[in-house]
Amino acid sequence: MRFEEAHEGDYRIFVGALDAPRGEGYIAALIVNRVHGTPGRHPEAFRDDSLACGYRWRSPEEALHYAMNRARELIRSRSAMLAC
Repeated sequence: MRFEEAHEGDYRIFVGALDAPRGEGYIAALIVNRVHGTPGRHPEAFRDDSLACGYRWRSPEEALHYAMNRARELIRSRSAMLAC
């Protein structure tokens, strides 16, 4: 297992490359939290423990790269919706 963390605007991104069950490879996972949460709201904005329907990446680097790109895409799409 490998994990990385990053900040993107008002969000904190946690991504992971987890050992794939029943086989070789790694699955990608992500959690996106709001840094400045609204009182009474849970800071977690997104969570997916098995990105790409559990696709098995050959290396942890590939899984982490995919998860980070997906997290940033989710944040951009959410930010665009809130700007309207």
